[in-house]
Amino acid sequence: MMIHDITEKVGAHKKRTRVGRGEGSGKGGTSGRGHKGAKSRAGWSSRPGYQGGATPIARRFPKRGFSNAGFRTLFHEVNVQLLEKHFDNGAVIDAKALALKGIIRDVKLPVKVLGSGELTKKLTVNAAKFSATAKTKIEKAGGTAAVPA
Repeated sequence: MMIHDITEKVGAHKKRTRVGRGEGSGKGGTSGRGHKGAKSRAGWSSRPGYQGGATPIARRFPKRGFSNAGFRTLFHEVNVQLLEKHFDNGAVIDAKALALKGIIRDVKLPVKVLGSGELTKKLTVNAAKFSATAKTKIEKAGGTAAVPA
């Protein structure tokens, strides 16, 4: 006999236990909640990480080390192949122009230009940062890579 033979006869889903319906049901009286106290009453819940008044585990251990994660600068990253694809020869490119074309989401973050792809058009690119390869590719194509003050 296999499990699917049993579930065909009995059904796949077990009926939920109805508590508080008399002592004869086996779940009457306290309805499986034990006696008294906050846990036996409706609406009780424990704060996540609460350990019954004991010093929490996060406070029991000493804090060590240092992380620079809070000080990192996030950038919108744009490759030169996207500049080649979306802009005409002689165009002036900045964060606003990139946002208008839909290449970056908004102008809240600074733009970093990366060097993936080829560039043949003469472009003037104003961005917060350039990778070394991106800068050489822009200048090799006759354009300028400028960091605004």
